[in-house]
Amino acid sequence: MLVNKDIHIGLAAPRQSLRNYFYKNADADEMLFVHRGSGKLRTFLGNIDFEYGDYLIIPRGMIYQIDFDTADNRIFYAESFHPIYTPKRYRNWFGQLLEHSPFCERDYKLPTELKTYDEQGDFVIKVKKQGQLHHLLYPTHPFDVVGWDGYNFPYGFSIHHFEPITGRVHQPPPVHQNFETKAFVICSFCPRMYDYHPKAIPAPYNHSNIDSDEMLYYVAGDFMSRNNIEQGHITLHPAGIPHGPAPGAYERSIGQTVTEELAVMIDTFAPLSLTKAAMAVDDGKYYKSWLES
Repeated sequence: MLVNKDIHIGLAAPRQSLRNYFYKNADADEMLFVHRGSGKLRTFLGNIDFEYGDYLIIPRGMIYQIDFDTADNRIFYAESFHPIYTPKRYRNWFGQLLEHSPFCERDYKLPTELKTYDEQGDFVIKVKKQGQLHHLLYPTHPFDVVGWDGYNFPYGFSIHHFEPITGRVHQPPPVHQNFETKAFVICSFCPRMYDYHPKAIPAPYNHSNIDSDEMLYYVAGDFMSRNNIEQGHITLHPAGIPHGPAPGAYERSIGQTVTEELAVMIDTFAPLSLTKAAMAVDDGKYYKSWLES
């Protein structure tokens, strides 16, 4: 859908599990957000069960397969050409998450069920390198690991475990940060209390992003600042272009105390370009949505 030199952002709706071959991305770390479906991420370091609302972070070089429980699945994904980390504002210099972080280490889904396969045969591994898929044939099962140690491994995190930071007045977007690289950040917008100053207007203010393009993927709920936004929609606000609440959003927000929105935001420091696939599904209306009908 959206690309630049640092990240490729897209959508997938897999109807079947990845079982006929194994996959390794040698170009990029991967972030898979599970919008619909459940199953098991199988890696040579162990397995991770996933469900609706889970982020799966898969560092480059990991060999994996995915088992889905049903044929009804929807994945929002990002391929990052830089390592994906936890936000430095929420880490101390030992690498531990701090007490004011909106999530903690206990929330992570780590690889478990390390099962060693001592098998010989023809095992196809498709390796993505420089944007091309290369087919390798292993004479032994790639999940023949009997144990491992280190700090580079896949993990999961549920967006439902993100604990939003709120305040008497509107909090800036960095409080929603979930992951980061040197080229972009990933934020989670979750159900939370509105601003509770007696004179606060809950809907966010009009603004221009100076340092980043802002992409939002709408997951569930009623996004307070937008009109006519449905689940699975994607919006893009380029850097320097003013945007803010749609007409009527300010008025609707007055007196409201909570929002039930659920969305994933990716802010990139380099401009994003739309692919032909994105242009094909553009409704052609969003950029006019600030005009009164």
